[in-house]
Amino acid sequence: MKYNPNEIEAKWQKYWADNKTFAAQNNSDKPKYYVLDMFPYPSGAGLHVGHPLGYIASDVYSRFKRHQGFNVLHPMGYDSFGLPAEQYAIQTGQRPEDTTRVNIDGGVDKEGNAIAGYRKQLDNIGFSFDWDREVRTSNPDYYKHTQWIFIQLFNSWYNKDTDKAEDISTLTAIFEKEGNATVNAVCDDNIISFSASEWNAFSSDEQQKIVLQYRLTYLAETEVNWCPGLGTVLANDEIVNGVSERGGYPVIRKKMTQWSMRISAYAERLLQGLNDIDWSESIKESQRNWIGKSVGAMVTFNVQNHEASIDVFTTRPDTIFGVTFMTLAPEHELVAQITTPEQKEAVDAYIEKTAKRSERERMADVKTISGVFTGAYAEHPFTKEPIPVWIGDYVLAGYGTGAVMAVPCGDERDYAFANFFKGQNGMPTIKNIFDQDISEAAYGAKEGFQLIDSDFLNGLGYKEATQKVIAELEAIGQGKGKINYRLRDAVFSRQRYWGEPFPVYYVNGLPQMIDAKHLPIVLPEVEKYLPTEDGLAPLGNAAVWAWDSVQCSVVSTQLIDNQTIFPLELNTMPGWAGSSWYWMRYMDAQNETEFASAEALKYWESVDLYIGGSEHATGHLLYSRFWNKFLKDKGFAPTEEPFKKLINQGMILGTSAYYPYFDFTVNISVDSYKHPNNDLQIVSNIFKDQENTKNEDLIFDSSFLIDEELFKEKFLDLFKKKFDYEEISDEDIKFEIVNRSTNVTPKRIPYKSIDPISFEINIEKLREDTMFPFAIKMSNEKLFATTEIGKMSKSWLNVVSPDDVCAEYGADTLRLYEMFLGPLEQAKPWNTAGISGVFGFLKKLWRLYFDENGLIVNNDEPTKDNLKSLHKTIKKVAEDIEGFSFNTSVSQFMICVNELSSQNCHSRAILEPLAVVISPYAPHIAEELWSLLGHEGSIATVPFPVFDAQHLVESEKEYPVSFNGKMRFTIKLPLDLTKEQIEEIVMQDERTQKQLDGRTPNKVIIVPGKIINLVG
Repeated sequence: MKYNPNEIEAKWQKYWADNKTFAAQNNSDKPKYYVLDMFPYPSGAGLHVGHPLGYIASDVYSRFKRHQGFNVLHPMGYDSFGLPAEQYAIQTGQRPEDTTRVNIDGGVDKEGNAIAGYRKQLDNIGFSFDWDREVRTSNPDYYKHTQWIFIQLFNSWYNKDTDKAEDISTLTAIFEKEGNATVNAVCDDNIISFSASEWNAFSSDEQQKIVLQYRLTYLAETEVNWCPGLGTVLANDEIVNGVSERGGYPVIRKKMTQWSMRISAYAERLLQGLNDIDWSESIKESQRNWIGKSVGAMVTFNVQNHEASIDVFTTRPDTIFGVTFMTLAPEHELVAQITTPEQKEAVDAYIEKTAKRSERERMADVKTISGVFTGAYAEHPFTKEPIPVWIGDYVLAGYGTGAVMAVPCGDERDYAFANFFKGQNGMPTIKNIFDQDISEAAYGAKEGFQLIDSDFLNGLGYKEATQKVIAELEAIGQGKGKINYRLRDAVFSRQRYWGEPFPVYYVNGLPQMIDAKHLPIVLPEVEKYLPTEDGLAPLGNAAVWAWDSVQCSVVSTQLIDNQTIFPLELNTMPGWAGSSWYWMRYMDAQNETEFASAEALKYWESVDLYIGGSEHATGHLLYSRFWNKFLKDKGFAPTEEPFKKLINQGMILGTSAYYPYFDFTVNISVDSYKHPNNDLQIVSNIFKDQENTKNEDLIFDSSFLIDEELFKEKFLDLFKKKFDYEEISDEDIKFEIVNRSTNVTPKRIPYKSIDPISFEINIEKLREDTMFPFAIKMSNEKLFATTEIGKMSKSWLNVVSPDDVCAEYGADTLRLYEMFLGPLEQAKPWNTAGISGVFGFLKKLWRLYFDENGLIVNNDEPTKDNLKSLHKTIKKVAEDIEGFSFNTSVSQFMICVNELSSQNCHSRAILEPLAVVISPYAPHIAEELWSLLGHEGSIATVPFPVFDAQHLVESEKEYPVSFNGKMRFTIKLPLDLTKEQIEEIVMQDERTQKQLDGRTPNKVIIVPGKIINLVG
């Protein structure tokens, strides 16, 4: 009976689907366990073998927990809103909802491409997902809850006294009774102070504007990363080297009115919460650095000849007498106010130049020094001396106050800046306030010095001076002690189409929330996905996008009268909106009235195990923790943290293949008079232009340089077949090779077209690839590619599809092989050549149960060796799964099967529990074995075998028997024998007698359980 993985796997995947084998219950007598994967973005490229790595690991763990008796929730869905789908829609004229649906469910897109679909690909690998709980963030029945959460954020403020979010009504109640003097809230800077009577006298619009300054989600003019090429704002992690990650378009800094969220209100809780979760230290440290807690002081510097002042946060207030100059971010709002007429041209030019650099680029570039003097001077709070004010792009508007009090003697960057502009107008000599030499470098240490030339701080060190200067600043009203965070409020608006619409309309320019009972506000149809001609977001193209406040429905924009019908928000939410709470929706995915019931939330509480990429450390993982804490404050989320344990899987790397090619030009044209229906566009698509084209679609060896006519003959033959020109003659096609170069350049070719062991190029496979339709080999000489290990990517032509692996070897082989590659959290290269070994292991496992005639499992009593092999495996696999050391489990399976094969073991008492042990890794073959052993139902919930230590206790020892220190033979003896008994047995052994040859040894050395040595 032959092992047929394709037949077996299709059978059991259908069984699981039909019987809902992996459906979790929202109330169960079993203990709960929630395993979550970071859900994928469904691109048209589909999955490659690198994507399922984390999914396989989480599936192994989920299946193991079911065997242990847990009620396991293991769901899957799709993060289906986002910029890539929108850009693809713009390029191809398709609706993003259509392409997204095809990418998930499979089908044929508008271009005629057959798309397998993520769902089919995932099912083919045999994951134990509870598909009844599937979510898609772009479905209205999902994003209506995202809109609802946004409304909750809008209707909340952060009370520092209670250290949590509260309903906005509690804030306005304080305003009505006391004004805002006693309110201790996270809010905008520079809020005006008002009394209760003043508040009650304000108009409704005035009150709304004030309250907006306290809301957890609010409108504000913000410095953003604007990408004109994409027509949208980008997050920092969507920018690489100053250009958009998608498309490579330039990005500039620009002020725009945007929705933002006060994640900064939760900075300390986000920081402290890291102590309570089981995450890697590297991820925790990334978040700590991103949050960036600093203890110091806020200092106010008045600007000479202006009513304005500059607020600076510093962690070194003790160095205040060393301030030599000040630096503002180029985007700082005061720059335009204080710049003198003489410096305006230089300042404006510098601002225009720096607007093209992203914040990340400016932070990373520590070598470039640039800046401009504004011509203005600030005033030292104590000495009243003038301090020149510069602008420089090493200062960021979004960090601190966007201003730095530069103390070059104590800061390396300030030191470099001062020396670079030394001698120029507006750059004084560096002041040294340390009893240390700063002729070569700044002195940045917080110890080992005494302050000099520092007035009342002379002779003090860091701690004493810090306390004293803060007290003096507070006494003169120009500063106070403060804890600051690097974490900035998150910009929540995107000028895109394919995202969640805001449930917001505007009355007199002020945002109003649509009542939750009218949600969802569904994304409207638009003809164009680009911004409007006057620069509005794509929703500005919608004909039906206004809110009728009487009928409570979306109506035509032509009906806007600003009396009862008002404009709706044109921006959409960012990609992280839907992913910031999705784990809760899985808890109760079919609930039509709320995002999850209180009962479901209480039962599942939080995610026990979360597996996903480390690239989300300061994006998704931070936003998710923020939203979870907010929902906890509001009484919805049952726990403070969403994810108890987090594991970041490593990347599976691909092998890129290269072959040298020569540069040359092909001139080609077709006689259009004889063939009026010929499609020159097809020629253009392959050659980019029918004349003077660099042809990169041919592979040839040195014989091409000799036999040009043979090449032409083969090319024309392929050309006629490619375009169905059966009757065309050679004279009808004008073909010329010119400008042949002698330069040899490596060209990337598809990895699947080379032998994975020898790296020989298979020309036939290469020709099958649409990118290489004219690959030609001109001689019998073998062609070999060179290779390198790197990222697995479609553009690198090294993608290996899991569909192909499953079709050839089966899903169980893929699952075992990916786990076998190496430790889960490390990067490892994919090597197709290694798959056959794992496939061979599964066939060997099968042969323990079956031969060509059928089942060979018997009821024989297992031997001690049989039991030892089994229980050694039970122990190892259980420990490995709990320790997430999946690769060593696969090694143990191989060892066990080899041992049982050599022992000729076919005992049911061994092979039944072995099927259960291997089930988490290779579930299809395990199900088939379990079924053919005579069991009903699925193996999925059969109890995991219990390890019995007695089977690993050695009862015998194979002793090496040595004569004068040289081992001559071995003898197996019971471990409970005494020295005397061992000596008696050894001396009577005929092999001993032969070695002694009638002699009597001088000494017999015996160490029980270790050695036997006869001396003399």
